[in-house]
Amino acid sequence: MASQTLAGVKWLWHPKIRVFLAPYIQGAVVIFPSVRSLDQPSNSLPQVLAGKVRALAVTAPSRLPAAPDIPTTDEAGLPGFYTSVWQALWVPRGTPDAVIETLNKAVRAALADPRVRQRFADLGQEIPPSDQQTARWLAEFQKAEVEKWVPLVKAAKVKPD
Repeated sequence: MASQTLAGVKWLWHPKIRVFLAPYIQGAVVIFPSVRSLDQPSNSLPQVLAGKVRALAVTAPSRLPAAPDIPTTDEAGLPGFYTSVWQALWVPRGTPDAVIETLNKAVRAALADPRVRQRFADLGQEIPPSDQQTARWLAEFQKAEVEKWVPLVKAAKVKPD
């Protein structure tokens, strides 16, 4: 299920908002009656910076360094309305710890590279601090994300794509 769809469901269930959700096949979500999109920065930021679309807010507690003029949802009148897109790498169950450590070391080295960091920043993506780039941290974060989203998904009767 696309994170934008979950963000749209969260938007729909917000007590201050009355809207209709229409998921696109490509992942973006449009909200009617006045068209609004919930999308990840790497998809929409180039269009925003080119002046082709207008961003109303970012769903984060702080502004994006790549687009400091876009307010947060807190500043736009929806305090605490945070959603995020995140990526991770998984390995099959039973993968030896030494292999996991080798992969993790390579990924962390890549994420520390200034060129990679700049490219992520240009796309409005944040690289987590190094203490959040471990298998243990990912497992805890994933568990917390499931605990956060499952009740909303069940209440909204959202079905997988």
